[in-house]
Amino acid sequence: MNSYERYQARLRGEPVDRAPNFDIMMQYAAHHIGQPLSRYYLDYRVLVAANLAVAEDFYLDILQAISDPYREAADHGLAVEFPEDGLPLSKEPLLVDPGDLAKLRPVAPESGRRMSDRLEAIRSFREQAGGWAPIMGWVEGALAEAADLRGVGQLMSDLYDRPEWVADLVEFCAEEAISFARAQVAAGADIIGVGDAVCSQISPKMYRQFALPYEQRLFAAIREAGGVGRLHICGNTSRIVADMARSGAPIVDLDWMVDWGQAVRTLAEEGGIAACGNFDPVSVMLQGTPEQVQEAVLHCLAAGNAASFIMAGCEIPDGTPPANLLAQYEALRAAGTGSHAGQMPRQVDEQVAPVSRHVRRTGLEAP
Repeated sequence: MNSYERYQARLRGEPVDRAPNFDIMMQYAAHHIGQPLSRYYLDYRVLVAANLAVAEDFYLDILQAISDPYREAADHGLAVEFPEDGLPLSKEPLLVDPGDLAKLRPVAPESGRRMSDRLEAIRSFREQAGGWAPIMGWVEGALAEAADLRGVGQLMSDLYDRPEWVADLVEFCAEEAISFARAQVAAGADIIGVGDAVCSQISPKMYRQFALPYEQRLFAAIREAGGVGRLHICGNTSRIVADMARSGAPIVDLDWMVDWGQAVRTLAEEGGIAACGNFDPVSVMLQGTPEQVQEAVLHCLAAGNAASFIMAGCEIPDGTPPANLLAQYEALRAAGTGSHAGQMPRQVDEQVAPVSRHVRRTGLEAP
């Protein structure tokens, strides 16, 4: 059973050889192949090479065209700085004044420099590993994109001071997200992740007003295009799990603060939604021992169901010990019934391959 077959069966609640590993990797992936973060963000070839490497070395069951939240916003003109080996920075919002909203115009994903780079990543994944593992594209949720364009702090004030203006902004962002998601499915994405992180910072009432209706439209469009939606809201979403189940996303991520067992039951009761999560990426994966990682994974398996996907609650932290990542796989393998059958061909088995091999394999030059 390869990773794509495993993902498909799990999504339907059918038997699998082991539960899929859906860890999110970005910074870790770049450094795993010896590349600076700026190249990971700005050059799809680096992103693809990094994701192929971590999928191979740590038995991930997904290839991800995920990087940073600024692709759409940058193509609208948001000034974003990319330090050589640091996180991207946006120091000044694009929408400084509410009147600036009238100046925004839709950008075709194929024409946007950063959006088109993600499309190229997906095409490359499809060419190199299509049918072996599910390929995940990514868009910003409408409210999260509004925060990128306006600034999180100012948007929070706007929700109270000018809610009708926020509705207009979110409407614009929703249409942009739909366009970008459709383009990624057309390029070869099987899954479209939707990051709406700001939603964990607002009330359930505001979530139902300013986020949920737009997520529902977005996930409906993804389904109509032939893709599978995955909703990702970082942070404590305990108060809105039932609402997230009504978003239309077949897969819902849950961060480590959420009661995993209760959330799995809620998502199942609300419509057979697959939960994805959810042990602590810092205290367990980064700072814990391999034994603690295995214990956390086994807990998620025991409290999950036949449709659950396993991952750390959010991105794997840079600097995570390779032994801990391998311990996650080992726990999944031991709890399942399968072996390595169907996995990408490997030059090594339980050991992490040398970084230089990935640089040679992909043709990337070491920095």
